[in-house]
Amino acid sequence: MRKLNLLVVEGNLEKENQNFKNSGIPTHAESLKQSLSYYTNDLNIEVFNPCAEKSFDKILPKIQKYDGLIWGGSSLNIYNDCIEIQRQISFMKECFKNIKKILAICWGMQVAVTAAGGSVKKSINGAHIGIAQDIEINENGIKHPLYQSKSKKFNSPAFNFDEVVSLPEGAIHLASNKINKIQSIHFKAGLSNIWGLQYHPEITYHKMISLIKFRKDRLINDRKCFKDELEIQNHIKFIENEIKKSEKDSRMLELKNWLNYLRVA
Repeated sequence: MRKLNLLVVEGNLEKENQNFKNSGIPTHAESLKQSLSYYTNDLNIEVFNPCAEKSFDKILPKIQKYDGLIWGGSSLNIYNDCIEIQRQISFMKECFKNIKKILAICWGMQVAVTAAGGSVKKSINGAHIGIAQDIEINENGIKHPLYQSKSKKFNSPAFNFDEVVSLPEGAIHLASNKINKIQSIHFKAGLSNIWGLQYHPEITYHKMISLIKFRKDRLINDRKCFKDELEIQNHIKFIENEIKKSEKDSRMLELKNWLNYLRVA
C-alpha cells in the first residue's frame, strides 16, 4: 500500500507562529502532525503557509498529487480582509479545483465557507476559550461518517470568536452548540468534498491552556472575555477538570474518521 500524500495548510501569520515558538507552544501545523502520528505514520506530509507566499507558483504545479488536505486554525478574523487573508481564500479556491478530500478545522472551515460563497461573522453568543461544551450532533450528523462511533453530545477543545452564519449552496449542517449553531458541516465545491469543524479535535486541552495563558492580556483587555486574571484561572481549572474526564480516542475521533475516509478510493 502506497503512502498517501497529505497537504497541511498553516493558517497563522509567520509572526504569530514565531510568538508561539518563543513561548514554547507548538504551531497548529506541528500539533496536527503530532495528532496524525497517533493514528498513522503512513503519510507523506507537507506543510504550506499561504500567508508567507506572494505567489503559489511553487505548489500549484504539484497540487494534484495530494490525496487530501487539512487546513487548520489561526488567530485571524476573516472579515478583516487583509492581504494575507485574501491569499488564503485564493489558495482555498485553487484547492477546490484540485484536491478531492479536505478537512477544514476552525479557521480552515471559515476560509472554506467564505471561498465557497458562505459568510462568517463575529459570534453573537460569545466565544469558545479553550473548550466548546455540549456540542450536539443532529440527525444529519448521526448518519455522517465524520461522527462514526462518536457520542451524540460531547465537549471538545476549541478557540474561536467567530462563526459561520450562512452556508455554501448545498451544504449539510451536522452539529451545533449554544455558542455556534454551525459546529460542523459537509459540502462540495469544485472537485472537493469538504468536512468542516468549528472546534479542534487535533489540539490537546493542555495546549489550549497554554494558549489562554499566552493570550491572557488580549482576552482581558481587547476581547473582554474575562474581567481579570482570577476569572481566567477559574476557567483554566474548569478545563483541567475536563482533562481528567476526557479520553484521547474519543476526543480525536473525527480525525480518525477522516483518515479512514482518506484511504477510501
